[in-house]
Amino acid sequence: MRVRSLLLALAASLLILLAAAVSSAAQAFTTLVDFDGPNGQQPTYESLVQGTDGNLYGTTPSVGPNGYGTVFKMTPSGTLTTIYSFGDENNSFPNGNAPSAGLVLGTDGNFYGTTIEGGSSTLCSGGCGTVFKVTSSGVLATLHSFDSTDGVAPRAALIEGTDGNYYGTTPSGGPNTAYCNVAVGGSCGTIFKITSAGEFTNLHNFQGTDGAGPNGLLQAADGYFYGTTEGGGAYGEGTVFRMTAAGAITTLYSFCAQSNCPDGADPFSALIQASNGDFYGTAVAGGGMCDYASGGTVFKFTAEGTLTTLAEVCQAPTAPLVRASDGNLYGTTITGGNGHNSWCTGDFDTGCGTAFKLSPGEVFSLVHTFDYTDGASPFGGLLQATNGILYGTTEFGGTGTGTVYSLNADLAAFVAFVVPAGRVGQTMQLLGQGFTGTTSVSFNGVAASKFTVVSDTYVMAVVPTGATTGTVVVDTPSGSLKSNVSFRVIE
Repeated sequence: MRVRSLLLALAASLLILLAAAVSSAAQAFTTLVDFDGPNGQQPTYESLVQGTDGNLYGTTPSVGPNGYGTVFKMTPSGTLTTIYSFGDENNSFPNGNAPSAGLVLGTDGNFYGTTIEGGSSTLCSGGCGTVFKVTSSGVLATLHSFDSTDGVAPRAALIEGTDGNYYGTTPSGGPNTAYCNVAVGGSCGTIFKITSAGEFTNLHNFQGTDGAGPNGLLQAADGYFYGTTEGGGAYGEGTVFRMTAAGAITTLYSFCAQSNCPDGADPFSALIQASNGDFYGTAVAGGGMCDYASGGTVFKFTAEGTLTTLAEVCQAPTAPLVRASDGNLYGTTITGGNGHNSWCTGDFDTGCGTAFKLSPGEVFSLVHTFDYTDGASPFGGLLQATNGILYGTTEFGGTGTGTVYSLNADLAAFVAFVVPAGRVGQTMQLLGQGFTGTTSVSFNGVAASKFTVVSDTYVMAVVPTGATTGTVVVDTPSGSLKSNVSFRVIE
C-alpha cells in the first residue's frame, strides 16, 4: 500500500531496456487542457471515456466552481466544459466529494462514477464516498452513500456487466479483520453491485488472506469477473482473483513468492483481456532487476493461473493498460523518463513520468517522456478514442495543476462498443465517427437487419440470428469501419 509515497521516494533505477528506449517520432504529443483550479485540478486515477456524442468525459477530484471536484466534457480537439461541480454554498458535499475515478458510459446513455469522500454517512470524517449517475448535460443523482460497513473511498472506475448492473470496488471498508488492521492499517475492502436505480448489494468483503485493497474489475469472455488487489494474499503483496456474479472469490495468484518480488508486487489497476483469453496488467513495485521501492512490471496472466513478466518497468505503472487498434499495449508510469524539471527530480531524480508501448515479442519502448511543462505524474490510464488517437491525463504539471493530452500515432479510426457482449436479438450500441449515411452493420459477417443511425458518432444495431463472436463492421459512405476488439455473442 505504498503507491502515493512513490511520488516522493522512488529511486532512479531504470531497466536497461527502458533507459535505452527513445520516443518514437511517429507519436505526435499535444497538451490539450491545462487545469487551473476553476476548471478542476489534479485528475488522478481516471481514464477518460468516450460518450455517444463523440466527446470525452472525465473527472477531477478537487476545486472546480464549488470547490470539491468536477465532471467535465471535452471535445477531441481539447475544448473543455465543466458539466457538474461537487459541493455547495455551505461547503458541504451531500452528493459526494473528490471524484477520483473515471466514469463509465452506461447502456442507458448516462455516465456512472464514484467519489472517495462525501455522501450522507457520518461514520467517516468527511463522508465515506458515493456512487453517482450523471447525464451528459450534467444532471447528477446520488445512487449510494457508503457507510464504512459496505466500503470506504471507492477509487476505481465502475464497469457495466452483461446483466446491466454496475460493479465496483472499495479499497478499504467492510468488516474490520485482524489481518487488515495490522497489515494495512484498516479494513480490507469490498466488491459491490449496484443497479441504475441505486439498489446496492455488497458482494464480497476481503479478509486479507484472499487479498486486500481491490482495484478495478473486468468481466471476461467466460462471464466471470477478474481483478487484482494491491495487498494481501499468501505473501502480503497482492493477488489476482476471479469472482462469480454472486461474489464467490477464487485467488488465482499471489505476488512476491520470491525475494525482491521478480514477478512484481502491489498491482494497482484493473486487468485487460486479449482475444486469445489472456489477461494483461501492471504492478507498481517489485521486478527482479528493479530496486523494490522503485519497481514495477507489466505482466501476462492466464485464466489457469500462470503469470509471465513481460517487462520490468521500474517506474511505478499505476494505470491499466490499453490494447490499441495496432495490436500494441500502451500504458503510463507516474515517474521515470528524462524530464529534468526540478519539480520531478529533486533529491531522488525520479522524473516526471512516461507513456510507453509494449509491442508483440515483448518489445518495450517509450512513446513520450513528460517534462512537467506538458504534464507530470500520469497516474491514470490511456483511452484510445474511435478516431484512433490516444488520450490521457496527468495529475500535476502543465501551466496549472494537471493536464489532458493526446498521442497521435496515425492509427486508423474504428468502431467501439458500450458493452462488448450481447445476445441475439439484443440491441447494441456502437461508437465511432462518420456514421451518417451508414448502409450496413454486420456481426462477424452476418448482416444486421435492424440498425439505427442515431448520430454521426452513434449507431444502435440488433444482433442478428446466426451471428457469432467476431469483428463488427459498419459500412459508411467514406468506407468500412471495423471494431478494434471482437464482439462476444452470448449463448
